[in-house]
Amino acid sequence: MTADFQERPLATRQLPDEADTLAPDGAEVRILCSLAGGSAAHFRLAPGRVSRAGRHRSVEEIWYILEGRGEMWRRTDKQEDVVALTPGLCLTIPLGTSFQFRAGHGTALSAFAVTMPPWPEDSDDEWTEVEPHWQVRL
Repeated sequence: MTADFQERPLATRQLPDEADTLAPDGAEVRILCSLAGGSAAHFRLAPGRVSRAGRHRSVEEIWYILEGRGEMWRRTDKQEDVVALTPGLCLTIPLGTSFQFRAGHGTALSAFAVTMPPWPEDSDDEWTEVEPHWQVRL
């Protein structure tokens, strides 16, 4: 081991039945495990709901859709797209990307996400609301 290596405690967490908090976009968040380089969470948006649109200040995310169907809008300075969200799909939200997502009417949209670096605790300015692509329905 190198001198700068710092052993971290082993973490284990079962997905909780109830949300730990609400994301600034309005989705339910179940906090999972984290390490120095990133944190993991489960996001859920109820059927027919449309999140608020926003942009992160210092974090990037990778999402993996677990269940449900929906859409995600993403926009950078040079790109814009709307992608259909279906189970098994993986997508990125690079730093500075505006995004908004919505759940289909049949079932809740459920996603596993990794945030890099970890979501800053007690941050009031990590997420900034932007002009929505769709009308918000929470």
